[in-house]
Amino acid sequence: MGRDFDGRFDASRRVYDEASEALALDMRRLCFAPDSRLALTEYVQPAILATEIAMLRGLAEAFGMTAQRFGGHSLGEYTGLVAAGVIPLGDAVRIVRERGRLMQEAVPVGRGRMVAVIGQSLDGSVIERALEGLTVTVANDNSPDQVVLSGLGDDVRAAERRLAEGAAGAFLRLVPLDVSAPFHSPLMAPIEPAFAAVLASARWDTTNAPRVTSNLTGGFHDRDLAALRRRLVRQISGTVRWRNNMLALTDRPTRVLEIGPGRPLRGFFKAIGVSVESITDVRSAERVLAAEGTAA
Repeated sequence: MGRDFDGRFDASRRVYDEASEALALDMRRLCFAPDSRLALTEYVQPAILATEIAMLRGLAEAFGMTAQRFGGHSLGEYTGLVAAGVIPLGDAVRIVRERGRLMQEAVPVGRGRMVAVIGQSLDGSVIERALEGLTVTVANDNSPDQVVLSGLGDDVRAAERRLAEGAAGAFLRLVPLDVSAPFHSPLMAPIEPAFAAVLASARWDTTNAPRVTSNLTGGFHDRDLAALRRRLVRQISGTVRWRNNMLALTDRPTRVLEIGPGRPLRGFFKAIGVSVESITDVRSAERVLAAEGTAA
């Protein structure tokens, strides 16, 4: 991921150089070819963050692209904070690598489970009843048509059975996620004190924090550094309120660009009636940006 940007734009190359130096790790080797380490969230989190920033800065250099607001889903919140200048890239990749390591260690592999529940205009009360008495929570409120459940493996399976057997079962699709831990569930809470110390070691400039959405609150951050850090700590075990983030980002006429090696968010925006242009490689960037204005 990101290899074509690294090959085309100086700004993108500088990102991979900076991330490699910050982590004492060859990020090009990690990102540009098959690598078994990408099965571990400790490595995939800095790899994705570095690639998204490499793409963003390459687009700014080549096309003059600018943005007024930033939002990202879970790990993507850190990409938004780097893009807005709230935290330096080198500090951010170190933070998310440690975030990934801690999250992986919080729950033994195989003990947790996550599943996406997909259906048109999901009924929240149906979901709540299915979770009663179980160590399962809504990890991601992604759109009117999708939530993700997270928790202990057996309990998540019990919730799946309840949903499949209930009156709404015929209208739901359950998709297990290939993840290594039950992210954004209370099972992650024990690592929060250690992660708070990681955040305290970084450099911050909250001037532009109000331009970045908070997954925890659903709205925008403010300039209060202590509050921003608390939100990022609690985000680990809290629900990602992405549906609210989308509404906050688009509360006025806005051109929305999704930038990254994949395009997982476009469907969520479509579910709230917002069109999104996705940039996943240089070719799609040229198609989306070269012949028109680049403000978003």
